[in-house]
Amino acid sequence: MSRIPRDTQFDSSAGFLRNGYNFIANRCQDLGSDIFQTRIMLRPVYCITGEDAARMFYVPGRFTRNHAMPPTTLSLLQDKGSSLTLTGEAHARRKEMFMALMGPARLEQLVAIFEEEWQARLARWQSMPAVVLQTEAEYILCRSACRWVGITLDEGQATQRATELAAMVEGAGSIGPRNWKAQLLRQRTEHWAQELIHQARNHPRADPATPLDIIAHHTALHGHGMDHRTAAVELLNLLRPTVAIARYITYSALALHHHPEYRDRLQQGEEGLAELFANEVRRFYPFFPAVGGIALENFEWRGHSFHKGDWMLLDLHGTNHDPRIWQQPERFYPERFKDWDHSPYNFIPQGGGEYSHGHRCAGEWLTIEVIKAALRMLTTRMTYQIPHQDLSIRLSRMPAMVQSRLILTEVRGVSPE
Repeated sequence: MSRIPRDTQFDSSAGFLRNGYNFIANRCQDLGSDIFQTRIMLRPVYCITGEDAARMFYVPGRFTRNHAMPPTTLSLLQDKGSSLTLTGEAHARRKEMFMALMGPARLEQLVAIFEEEWQARLARWQSMPAVVLQTEAEYILCRSACRWVGITLDEGQATQRATELAAMVEGAGSIGPRNWKAQLLRQRTEHWAQELIHQARNHPRADPATPLDIIAHHTALHGHGMDHRTAAVELLNLLRPTVAIARYITYSALALHHHPEYRDRLQQGEEGLAELFANEVRRFYPFFPAVGGIALENFEWRGHSFHKGDWMLLDLHGTNHDPRIWQQPERFYPERFKDWDHSPYNFIPQGGGEYSHGHRCAGEWLTIEVIKAALRMLTTRMTYQIPHQDLSIRLSRMPAMVQSRLILTEVRGVSPE
């Protein structure tokens, strides 16, 4: 068995920041391997890509997310004590809580709130000379998620919380001022969330319980409840990822702009197309580049031995663009999902593995339904123009986004038939 190839650089931190989403895939291609060794932040790490790598990575109980990402990233995207940092029965119990919040009835409720909030915001857009879609989508998603969870916000509060939650996503993949700003805002948001948990525990509501109530009164193993801070962290882990869907909404509008034939078909209500389109948006456009794990056990893969404590980075973006999995991966083609085998290891925009016993994002169904609702709004409930602007997406920026955040002009509402 040949040895695992090494990157030529002693430390690849600069290369990772410079190449961003393409770092792992490009190095693997150059080295002719799905795995290579390097150092990032002076820590030895194995970088892996592809479906087989994802299948290995998501073996239940094999990896923990603890210490698998920089502390400044962890504090913005999950934080200590969150379900993602747990393992074994403790993780299963917490994951069970989140999966219960993603049932069909609750998702339907959130989508209805989201469409209502979009319609209310649309009335304002019609009097504005220009609308920045990503910023507006963050506001709409923040108000929608808070209403759904059981939190009442006025317009000023919604603007503040949307800014804070969006900043956490913005700062997670960076070092320097963008991250520092997000860390400061995170402290303010977490204090607010802790107060909400405190109020929910002191003034329990009658049934049906809201998601806020469920999180506030969740019991872990052996009947112990979460402390106030951990419960607040998990509340933010419901709100912040929902606001992050704004990126996918912006990408969806960009895809409609570049591929207007799909707008026509969506307007005509072609059955099943919205979900195919939503999945292709999630596959084609960059969300987060990679996910990390620290091995909890010794194991073998492809004849190589790995040890407890080894650090691995799984390439999400590269796996979603792997030509061995996806024919013409750089082509935007929603119909490819008609024949998709629904493997939890080859399509991993928000991580992979099984929902029931792994760390796969519990909010993936929510993401798809919200994108579908946004597509309905963009294609059947409004008209708009996209003026000349910078629509590029720099893959060296993490997390990536449309450079202009997608500016809309001449926005007009369309009455439902």
